[in-house]
Amino acid sequence: MSLSGPEDISPLAHRVPDLGAMELLLAVARHGSLGRAARGLGITQPAASSRIRSMERLLGVTLVDRSPRGSRLTAEGVLVTDWARRVVEAAEAFDAGAQALRGRRDSRLRVAASMTIAEYLLPGWLIALRAERPGTAVSLSAGNSAVVAQRLLADEAELGFVEGLGVPAGLDSAVIAHDRLVVVAAPSHPWARRRRPLDPAELAATPLILRERGSGTRQVLDAALAGHGGLAEPLLELASTTAVKAAVVSGAGPSVLSELALGEELAAQRLVKVQVEGVRLRRELRAVWRQGPLPAGPARDLLSLTRHP
Repeated sequence: MSLSGPEDISPLAHRVPDLGAMELLLAVARHGSLGRAARGLGITQPAASSRIRSMERLLGVTLVDRSPRGSRLTAEGVLVTDWARRVVEAAEAFDAGAQALRGRRDSRLRVAASMTIAEYLLPGWLIALRAERPGTAVSLSAGNSAVVAQRLLADEAELGFVEGLGVPAGLDSAVIAHDRLVVVAAPSHPWARRRRPLDPAELAATPLILRERGSGTRQVLDAALAGHGGLAEPLLELASTTAVKAAVVSGAGPSVLSELALGEELAAQRLVKVQVEGVRLRRELRAVWRQGPLPAGPARDLLSLTRHP
């Protein structure tokens, strides 16, 4: 038959004084006075007395004899103080280890981003992050939105940025911006001289120069034209926005690209924007991370920077 009472099987945290109480007991032993111990820890003497009494009630023994001449540890108090010292030392070692882990985490940040965000938005965000965290080394891997998801799920990045329609399985996300896809062509292309907007069926039926499957741009375009016959077989499929733009500028054919990526070419009139009606070509840009709490450390700081203009 067990002789243990209910207090013997309650959680350890309910039977052991907290670290603050143990540190106070050590300070009393060190200073020989409850008042000096309280001042050394930055608390009032009544608060210190109350904490010691609570500790004594919890343990069921008297720890400190109080007198006008000061405070003296009882025999039980000496023994408990020795135990408390070992617990506090272990807690200090625990805290030092946790700080080392945080330091290692904060010393680097691995980011994965889809091509448009990597080329046209991330550089500014990373410059701002460096001003806040000059000691953090950032590595950036760029790929399409599907590749970004794979890298996050494989623990090869702490934070990612994608341009697709939804959130890949296993990831959480936050919308950080909106983008619009636009139809563009070289000035020599017949579409550049059109007087009426394209309709969705004509856009869908025309072979275009496109990003590869898996890219956020391609996902949005596929979905937008699915109800208009679907995309025709691409004229060319290229793995970067820069390559697509170069092909369109050369006159190889029209394309649909992010407005973010076209400022320089449109301003210099190397490309012409072609109006299209009856189809929605807007999309959300998202930060993504593995399911769970928001990223910590540098990843959280970078995420906060993306939400400011």
